[in-house]
Amino acid sequence: MLYIIVAILIFGILVATHELGHFAAAKLLGVKVEEFSVGMGPALFQRKGKETYYSLRLLPIGGYCAMEGEDEYSDDPRAFGQAAWWKKIIILVAGAGMNFLTGLIIIGVLYTPAAGFRVDVYGGPIEGYQTEDCGLLPGDRFLSVDGHRVLVYGNARFFLNRAGETLDFVVERDGQRVVLKDVHLPYQERTDEEGNFTRLRGISLGAAADKATLFNKLAYTWRTAIDFVRTTWISLGDLVTGAVGLRDLSGPVGIVNIMGEVGSHSPTLADAAWNLSYLSAIIAVNLAVMNLLPLPALDGGRIFFLIINALLYGLLRKEIDPEYEGYVHLAGLAALMCLMVVVTLSDVGKLFGR
Repeated sequence: MLYIIVAILIFGILVATHELGHFAAAKLLGVKVEEFSVGMGPALFQRKGKETYYSLRLLPIGGYCAMEGEDEYSDDPRAFGQAAWWKKIIILVAGAGMNFLTGLIIIGVLYTPAAGFRVDVYGGPIEGYQTEDCGLLPGDRFLSVDGHRVLVYGNARFFLNRAGETLDFVVERDGQRVVLKDVHLPYQERTDEEGNFTRLRGISLGAAADKATLFNKLAYTWRTAIDFVRTTWISLGDLVTGAVGLRDLSGPVGIVNIMGEVGSHSPTLADAAWNLSYLSAIIAVNLAVMNLLPLPALDGGRIFFLIINALLYGLLRKEIDPEYEGYVHLAGLAALMCLMVVVTLSDVGKLFGR
């Protein structure tokens, strides 16, 4: 139960951090903010600054940044709706930017005490699979597999498992960059004398160590965050193509449950703190990517309309009627809420083993 409570607080903090990004950008660009709230529901504490109410609310499930003229027309010259289009884009992007920065900082803190970093290397051919002449040599460090950069340990195996029969590799060998084109490594199926079935490409992967210099710590922090972004995009692609279904999605209930399990199954308190922090970084970056998707009701959808309006005004001196744009966002919000209900029901079903 302790880790469930911790997970809820972490999730709420990540959402509140997103709103902090909007708040900071709005203040810097001179847009009036009526209220900045940490948490939702009834106010536990509220204080008015020069023009903004700062609130701490009962439910630790997020927060909000309420800007003047954000959802309705306002003739206040400092209203969000009266701001230049580029200011609006910066304010909208700032939420996702703050989430990404949060994830980056968490990763950097976790990597600070690191003594070294594991990297993917070629372990050698597996006996009996006739892959000795594939062009790879034991100890080759993978830089790219099938056109995908190997950013962090585990990427080589991940992209190797997703590739077809013929692959391209870029490896580092004795300090030199080596490109291997059209390497034929099909899966081969085997059944041993005991009836055990295997399906392998016939090559093994190993690990080597990279020194944890200050430069490498910074580099691996950045590469890990970018790998989280890439993984999110790959997951979205799998969802669109049908490789995964809605059953595989997780909403807030599922995420909190996963974080609770990660914490409770960690052998020590220190391990739990590290694992939960790492998972928090993944979620933070995931929130950044998802929120910038050009879908109605999301910041990305609002940015999309701002760009379209800027182009229309530049070409035709016309803009989309705000009322119609509002209908689109309202429909998108309704669709998003329906999806959240479906995903939440799925998460609850998983909790009860259905």
